[in-house]
Amino acid sequence: MFQAFVPKWLCGKVTIKPSQFVQDKRKRDSLFTLAEYQFSTKDCWLPRKQDNGAVPGEPGKKDENSRRGNWGNQIEFVLTSVGYAVGLGNVWRFPYLCYRNGGGAFMLPYFIMLVFCGIPLFFLELSFGQFASLGCLGVWKISPVFKGVGYGMMVVSTYIGIYYNVVICIAFYYFFMSMTNLLPWTYCNNPWNTPDCSGVLGGGSYQLNASLANATTSLVAGLSKVVNRTKRTSPSEEYWKHYVLNISDDIGNFGEVRLPLLGCLAVSWFVVFLCLIRGVKSSGKVVYFTATFPYVVLTILFIRGITLDGAINGIKYYLTPQWQKVLDAKVWGDAASQIFYSLGCAWGGLITMASYNKFHNNCFRDSIIISITNCATSVYAGFVIFSILGFMAHNLDVPVSEVADHGPGLAFVAYPEALTLLPISPLWSLLFFFMLILLGLGTQFCLLETLVTAVVDEIGTDWIIRNKTIVTLSVAIIGFLLGVPLTTRAGIYWLLLMDNYAASFSLVVVSCIMCICIMYVYGHKQYFKDVEMMLGFPPPLFFKVCWRFISPVIISFILIFTVIQYKPITYNDYVYPSWSLAIGFAMSMSSVLCIPIYALYKISRSPGATFRERLKFACKPHPTWGPALQEHRIGRYAPLASEDTVESHPLREKEELMEERKEELKEEEEKERRDEISLTIQGSNGSTNTHNSPNPSA
Repeated sequence: MFQAFVPKWLCGKVTIKPSQFVQDKRKRDSLFTLAEYQFSTKDCWLPRKQDNGAVPGEPGKKDENSRRGNWGNQIEFVLTSVGYAVGLGNVWRFPYLCYRNGGGAFMLPYFIMLVFCGIPLFFLELSFGQFASLGCLGVWKISPVFKGVGYGMMVVSTYIGIYYNVVICIAFYYFFMSMTNLLPWTYCNNPWNTPDCSGVLGGGSYQLNASLANATTSLVAGLSKVVNRTKRTSPSEEYWKHYVLNISDDIGNFGEVRLPLLGCLAVSWFVVFLCLIRGVKSSGKVVYFTATFPYVVLTILFIRGITLDGAINGIKYYLTPQWQKVLDAKVWGDAASQIFYSLGCAWGGLITMASYNKFHNNCFRDSIIISITNCATSVYAGFVIFSILGFMAHNLDVPVSEVADHGPGLAFVAYPEALTLLPISPLWSLLFFFMLILLGLGTQFCLLETLVTAVVDEIGTDWIIRNKTIVTLSVAIIGFLLGVPLTTRAGIYWLLLMDNYAASFSLVVVSCIMCICIMYVYGHKQYFKDVEMMLGFPPPLFFKVCWRFISPVIISFILIFTVIQYKPITYNDYVYPSWSLAIGFAMSMSSVLCIPIYALYKISRSPGATFRERLKFACKPHPTWGPALQEHRIGRYAPLASEDTVESHPLREKEELMEERKEELKEEEEKERRDEISLTIQGSNGSTNTHNSPNPSA
């Protein structure tokens, strides 16, 4: 298999003992270095596998880190990160924030926050995880007292993973229900409709291939009802509330489990598990479809949307700048918050995904590509959404602001109603909800992988590494069971409670402490050197300044803005009771409290006579902090000379190396004594030169 790499005339004619090989560590990775081959008269010369499992010159790609694994290629990492960052919030939150905060004027603070906060934080987390090749728990070897930050990230990812998959399961449900000739939320003549229902399409007949002109002429009867009503209840809203959710009157009134939603929840968790059954090896292949196809659907919907009557009005409403709002602090707060939350900072997912990169991957380039792609997707999705909403407002003869919404109200009420106005509406409905499913799955993959990787890295035994699939299955089953209460009649109340509290200001606190730890406790100079050792060039000056000063200030601004702008959560006309808000705050604090609790635990277990000594010891990097592979541990991360000698001579016997090392030490001692005697005789001041142990691999 490997004979093509060896001169045939040497086969069976030469005997070379491994002890005769002379190795140069700087040439270890060279394909044609003699030390990379182990001679065999039977198989000719076979390339010797390196410590990381890679075989030089082998046609098939091998992982750099054979124990932990790597991405198949860099495209898989970029697509996975794009799928993670680009989620449902890009579709149902950004367009709403944009038109609410000055339209096109909102783009200015949005892109400023992207440059000064989004991209720097994204680059920081990617470089952090890639340098240590560890998940959100293991990376805190950089300063063990801050490991509670990693546990906080796990708690946040757990909360988000639970309710995020419930949203995906609802999208699955709408997707399945769209497989019909007539969308079930088109008319008001269904058993679940109330007398207040007022559809925009009059009558109960519907022809699949009706033209748009014929469809709009049937609006007259519905519009007369709309004008005469002070509050209109659409068929899509009643379908959502009374049929899909069968919503109860209070968050404490759970009622029965909605079996269709429970079945779809099982489907969504099963899909996530199948895609992660082999970790990044399987999810890296799936993202070729899940991360790219939403853009195909968005483009199809955009082309269809801009051809509709009133679409231009919707886009104008979306983009028309109101420059006076740029001076409003709330606009800047919304821009910073949207950038921070949409990129997925402090969830632990970015650290986890980057930990499977090869050590010298250019994560600086990746961070810029992924961040800009995420924000461009948000802007693009706004055109798609508001072209359809403009068409809907035109047909209803109401302002765009009355049909615009965000969150579940946009995805499962406003947009589905707009789709009923289109010819062949089931087709567009299928495309829209399929897009939501793929957007949700891209984020859910990373959330689950974050939890699994943290568990596997923390335990770190050979058994759990070999049986990572079992860990993935266990986490998926637990996530499914915890999501069951969200499929009850009160499930939507709990879903919104988790969405508003579980991952709000706690993420800001976690991210701020992470910046402080890396830049000021571990030391910015050391971290800059780490990045330079990994990438081959130091971080640009702009990023150094952002990491140390600008980004922490912006994060603090987001935290203050979140506290000042806090309003108790409501759902339509329902006001949450105080006890439920207390649970929401408890969820928020549960991730933050991990930080001081673990810090106190770590300090109490650290050696030292005083609190200050224990704190100082707990803040020091763990001895194993640094690159995961020995071949990358250079400079201050280089192992001791004796250990390095053994590693750099893998073809020698260990006992033989130790004997040689003893002889070298004796020679060094004799040389030092001779130098000392010489200096004394020459009338020196008595000091002797210090001779460092020679490094045979240098």
